[in-house]
Amino acid sequence: MGRTIAQKIIAAHLVSGEMVPGSEVGLRIDQTLTQDATGTMAYLEFESMGIPRVKTERSVAYIDHNTLQSGFMNADDHRYIQSVAAKHGIWYSRPGNGICHQVHYERFGIPGKTLIGSDSHTPTGGGIGMLAMGAGGMDVAVAMGGGAYYIPMPGMIRVWLEGKLEPGVSAKDVILEVLRQLSVKGGVGYIVEYAGPGVKTLTVPERCTITNMGAELGATTSIFPSDETTRDFLRAQSREEDWSPLASDEDAVYDKEICIDLSSLRPLAACPHSPDNVRPVGELAGMKVDQVCIGSCTNSSLTDMLKAASMLKGKKIADNVSLSISPGSRQVFSMMAECGALTDLIDAGARILECACGPCIGMGFSPNSAGVSLRTFNRNFLGRSGTKDGQVYLVSPETAAASALAGVFTDPAEGDAPDISIYDVPEKFRINDSGVIAPLPEEEAADAEVIKGPNMKPFPQTYPLADELNTEVLLKVGDNITTDHIMPAGSRILPYRSNIPHLSQFCFEVVDPEFPERAKAAGSGIIVGGQNYGQGSSREHAALVPLALGVRAVAAKSFARIHAANLVNAGILPLIFADPDDYDKVQQGAKISISDIHEGLKKDAVTMKVTNPDGTAAEMELRMELAERQKEMLLAGGLLKYTASK
Repeated sequence: MGRTIAQKIIAAHLVSGEMVPGSEVGLRIDQTLTQDATGTMAYLEFESMGIPRVKTERSVAYIDHNTLQSGFMNADDHRYIQSVAAKHGIWYSRPGNGICHQVHYERFGIPGKTLIGSDSHTPTGGGIGMLAMGAGGMDVAVAMGGGAYYIPMPGMIRVWLEGKLEPGVSAKDVILEVLRQLSVKGGVGYIVEYAGPGVKTLTVPERCTITNMGAELGATTSIFPSDETTRDFLRAQSREEDWSPLASDEDAVYDKEICIDLSSLRPLAACPHSPDNVRPVGELAGMKVDQVCIGSCTNSSLTDMLKAASMLKGKKIADNVSLSISPGSRQVFSMMAECGALTDLIDAGARILECACGPCIGMGFSPNSAGVSLRTFNRNFLGRSGTKDGQVYLVSPETAAASALAGVFTDPAEGDAPDISIYDVPEKFRINDSGVIAPLPEEEAADAEVIKGPNMKPFPQTYPLADELNTEVLLKVGDNITTDHIMPAGSRILPYRSNIPHLSQFCFEVVDPEFPERAKAAGSGIIVGGQNYGQGSSREHAALVPLALGVRAVAAKSFARIHAANLVNAGILPLIFADPDDYDKVQQGAKISISDIHEGLKKDAVTMKVTNPDGTAAEMELRMELAERQKEMLLAGGLLKYTASK
């Protein structure tokens, strides 16, 4: 039986386990990336392992999240990351050099290689044929130290593409259509692979838009073939030697398949507050728009910028609209300036922001109260923009530009299509890696100083898994709780990502502002959740902060992959309702008792006794979907203690 692209890469990097869907496999990791919101903690974890130099082929530390640098905290974190990178063999991408995923596929990504990053949108690299996966910071630290990265062996979904996109329709509309069909949990347990004649019509940046937002499917990752289009892109980046062909076998077998005719697609938008709440832009036409943001790791390539610029050239945005532009990298920014697109955007009334994540993570440019904000981003979770009642819609650059001009939601397929040929863009990209600093030579690194600021606090205490748990339900939440709900981002909070005690006051503030104080008063407890608990960002802080607040277990109907792994890494027990209806039998504030947990690990199930505040009682079975290695980790007290014991 033939293999898919992903199966071929997994087989070439397999260090433990068997490639049987659902069973755990350990993979050798070629490359890692971090960003500063998660990287500080990841490097503290790496340092704790006592390994003098990373053992990957390439590890890169990007500064792209906390670039506002208000106060000393962010600047101190950046100084720490730069110093630890220099000492331990890690390349350092300066603030302003660009968004990690955009820069990485431009300058470092290699087809057929494995990449994990402490950012959930690391699957962007799948656009050039990498097996690129988001992971928690602890997993990235272990991989940098030469350890394997463990995942449940995924099933395979094939998305067959036919036809060619019509003018005004873009790659963003492709992934929105996939999300419309599969939902935010439809990819859980799978790798999504794109195939068919339509693939050849998509450029590498368009493919990377699709794999980037594939993270919203809950998928392990998404991947495209490495073909002549990939080769042309790497040649334009002066990296043709990194290219190799990669395709699935003709007799490869897939678990699921969907087919999309690109020529039949029309512009789409994800409506508040979920990436899979997708409707045609035509149905929204005429709705007043307050703000438009073009950029993010999803849509900040040179092509995306030129599309928007060509539509805005010689025109003026509507009086009621505020428009921001965030180029994805220094390379994109400089080429926009050289060809005149930057001037056209400025003349049209756009505000030019830094080459960084910015508004996507609530770092500035928040919408007005209840404002309608059209964003070319990948997430529109409640409150993520920095405005709790902001109405965020996810759209393509074409829809964003057309709507900015009209002041209302506008279907770009109904007007003049973007024409990027008006700009004289060279065949080769402008190569200037001055924003990347190489690590010190090994012989100099031993004496290098690692600089830590006063905001950096110790890693929270982890605990070996107890055999008995008698505590209470600190919080009960519904379906699709995201890591933004658990541990928000934004300009108030990101400066404290290396200070878990300070971060704890913001835990679950979007859902229940009283949760932190209630948890501290209780001393310990569990959280009860619905379907797809922990979807979204890979931020391990969504596990570490609850750990610091005394959370010892989470019982849910189902978990998002990365968050479940992060819980185990932190020593928190993830439990799954054997009967989903039992979720309704548990109330917030209930007293719970779970005994014989260690014995339960052997049979992958425990019994929980519940006494609710209203006097009702219940007894229910909870499953544990854990690999043997994860069970050992929990008994040891989390990944770091487990690694130290080995």
